Amino acid sequence: MTDPIADYLTRLRNAIQAKHKIVEIPASNLKKEITKILFDKGYVLNYAFLEDGPQGTIKVALKYDNQKSSAIKCLKRVSRPGLRKYTGYKDMPSVINGLGIAIISTSKGVMTDKEASELKIGGEVLCYVY
Repeated sequence: MTDPIADYLTRLRNAIQAKHKIVEIPASNLKKEITKILFDKGYVLNYAFLEDGPQGTIKVALKYDNQKSSAIKCLKRVSRPGLRKYTGYKDMPSVINGLGIAIISTSKGVMTDKEASELKIGGEVLCYVY
């Protein structure tokens, strides 16, 4: 697999479209950090890291409202292996005028665009979530 982040986002997207409550995804440290951010910002209901096998698994419980509409409307991969997208803290992307989040991989770890702006550090823009 050449792009594990795109695979992670696609698995989430497919589970949301099929209205699944729980989705299992092969784990990595970067995927764990993205999952923590999605939980902290209220896009997923809960998560668990299972240490089974050599790689481990992430179980994500998806969040829906009363009308079966998902909290995640869109997951968009920005930087990809063929074309990396980097940003400085002054040129931080705004997702739907601040209503969504951009997940950024920085030298201080994986964080949202707002946290990176406060720390005045840039990095690689992994994805947009809204």
